[in-house]
Amino acid sequence: MDIAWHEFLKNIFSHIPKVVSAIIVVIVFALIARWVKKFCIKIYSKTFKDNNLNLENIIASTFYFLTFLAGIFWALNILGLEGPLSKLLTGAGIIGIIAGFAFKDVASNLFAGLLLDIQRPYKVGDWVEIDGTYGVVLEVGWITTSIKTVPGQEVFVPNQIIYSNTFTNYSTWGKRRIILKTGVSYGDDLDHVRAVGLDEVKNINDYLPEEGVDFYFTDIGSSTYDFMLRFWVKFESNDDFCRAMNDAIMQIKKRFEQENISIAYAVTTLDFGVKGGVNVFDKQIQIKN
Repeated sequence: MDIAWHEFLKNIFSHIPKVVSAIIVVIVFALIARWVKKFCIKIYSKTFKDNNLNLENIIASTFYFLTFLAGIFWALNILGLEGPLSKLLTGAGIIGIIAGFAFKDVASNLFAGLLLDIQRPYKVGDWVEIDGTYGVVLEVGWITTSIKTVPGQEVFVPNQIIYSNTFTNYSTWGKRRIILKTGVSYGDDLDHVRAVGLDEVKNINDYLPEEGVDFYFTDIGSSTYDFMLRFWVKFESNDDFCRAMNDAIMQIKKRFEQENISIAYAVTTLDFGVKGGVNVFDKQIQIKN
């Protein structure tokens, strides 16, 4: 009994230096890991001052974990636990492979979120169209981007879609182009139509005169001369765009009526020498001999 007790004490005392060394290694690596974490946060914050996702905490925590884990492995090696450690690493590798397949989409979204934080193609409050979803950005998350659509629903778009498809940010320049397409009758003077259209655009609210106005006749339709009128307006929200389009339609229609310009419509007309033709239900047709 005494021999066994002495052997037990001998084993304990023989392992004390290893245990102390392992504890010291863990403490040192814990301090190093804390310093690495603070250093990562400092460098990231200086490099990306206006970060949206606060990814510096994730990156710093990752480096902290890896540094501290290295200390744990070294301590286990000092204690002579290489065998269990090897089995543990083998099992962890298999689990990692399985988890990699299971969470590959999550990882892709997280990586895309990191790219978003670095590149910042849009921010909260911007009006964007992503994968057919148009609305204002509510939140840029690690995995998804939250968008409030015009009808009022909140849509969550996976971040990886942003880098696998095209998307549009309408708020980048603080302005947006209005493109109005319509047509006039065959009997109208095209030079007069163009002059009136260009002049009336100047009366539209939020119109940006420094951007200029474009007016082009684009086609000769079955009953119209089609044209396109393009101009820029101030853009902060979708209401600005809708209001400008509404004003353009109403004011140009009113001005065309004042100038005796006919906005053509898709009906069959009979032209008996009357300017632009008439609808048979509008008024009596008079044929000149």
